[in-house]
Amino acid sequence: METIENQLINAKKARYSIASLSDAGKQEVLLRLAALISGKSTEIIAENLKDLQKMPDTDPKKDRLLLNEARILALVQGLKDVAALPDPTNQVISERTMENGLFIQKKTVAIGVVGVIYESRPNVTIDVASLCIRSGNVCLLRGGQDAYHTNLFLVSLIQQVLKESGLDPNVVQQLPAERKYILDILQAEKYIDVIIPRGSNELIEFVRKNALVPVIETGAGVCHTYIEKTARLQTGAEIVVNAKVSRPSVCNALDTVLVDEEIAGDFLEILSPLLAAHQVEIFADEQAFHLLEKSGYPHLVLAAAEDFGREFLDYKCSVKVVKNTADALNHIADFSSKHSEAIVTEDSLLATRFLEEVDAAVVYWNASTRFTDGQVFGLGAEIGISTQKLHARGPFALEKLVTEKWVVRGDGQIRN
Repeated sequence: METIENQLINAKKARYSIASLSDAGKQEVLLRLAALISGKSTEIIAENLKDLQKMPDTDPKKDRLLLNEARILALVQGLKDVAALPDPTNQVISERTMENGLFIQKKTVAIGVVGVIYESRPNVTIDVASLCIRSGNVCLLRGGQDAYHTNLFLVSLIQQVLKESGLDPNVVQQLPAERKYILDILQAEKYIDVIIPRGSNELIEFVRKNALVPVIETGAGVCHTYIEKTARLQTGAEIVVNAKVSRPSVCNALDTVLVDEEIAGDFLEILSPLLAAHQVEIFADEQAFHLLEKSGYPHLVLAAAEDFGREFLDYKCSVKVVKNTADALNHIADFSSKHSEAIVTEDSLLATRFLEEVDAAVVYWNASTRFTDGQVFGLGAEIGISTQKLHARGPFALEKLVTEKWVVRGDGQIRN
């Protein structure tokens, strides 16, 4: 515990360093970091390769782990985007002068020390650090062993910029990835103000059950797309394919296709060759199985009950034929993780019903669930996608890395 405790103590002390930094100062740190990362892409790729070589090519998490030139450029742009966002702290929410002369003000302030536990996505290291710095928070990063070398190098670059900017380098720290320290992190309520888990459902469940520190969940994505009977079938097929195969290892990728029985045969005939081209394995309910079997779909499995409500994170999905919209809504209510849900339809009344009734952080009409992303939504970057309802929901980014503080100014008033 001693090593971890020293890091936690240093993080708590570092709050004063980042809290006193001006808006322009925080922007300058992020722009310096963007320039440094841009100039270190070769070294970053070399460190990332050390991690990639430890993971088999068949592991779907390998795509999450990869940092190439394009993804490093995206990290650099993300830093610039976050720097350009308005400072979310010191915003006056309300103010009033009471009859007794007290001036009462409510404003936004940084949360303090933010701990983020995540798995094999080293881009999260830069995204979280940038958002915490911009909002005046200290961040403790606990990445997975899979990305150890990449994260270590990225944090060294961040700390280099912090030092060069005259700040405490402990504003951003990498905590040990070994499992033996995980409970010390989750139960460090004396030092950490909030824990944010980002990763598999197993990780989130473990954090929820064992944390003494308050938790903001960024949940696993079990995402559905419902093809309603009035849908443009080609459009629906293109949306499904994009949602499934554009990047199957991320939380906003499609897991289950629900298709209205009236158009199931025609729709699956269009969809089949498109998914087959990507060797997507389909776990189909009995009705969908017979339709796909008749069309000669090559990667077909009769679905078991557990294949619905399953986050695949791979070139796999389930397909179910539903009777109508009510049947689809009931299925989503039973199996959704409340992340992202979509309907494809030309019936605006049914679309409105879907958008209003489905209980999810993000709902879509005639669009791919793959758009659920902080950067895509104009938030610069994201900590993750929150599927809970308190404090933050959906893409969880800069504007939610603050809490509130009441400031009261008086002139000797006492309460009778």
